[in-house]
Amino acid sequence: MSNNSTNAKSHYEVTYDDLPLHCPTPDMSKWNSHPRVFLPIEATGKAKCPYCGAEYVLKDFDPHRSGH
Repeated sequence: MSNNSTNAKSHYEVTYDDLPLHCPTPDMSKWNSHPRVFLPIEATGKAKCPYCGAEYVLKDFDPHRSGH
């Protein structure tokens, strides 16, 4: 995942290595972020944060993959 210390982006590409996915992510600034929320991205390959609206896409999405 790319570095985003300012939390300014609204679209992120993640991989299975980043799971379980939560927003804010580990490389985002914590002082100005909302509470951590886990995002279910495994089933569809896409997720949207209900707090900030950031959209996440699972780059290596495989609909047949079970677990991570």
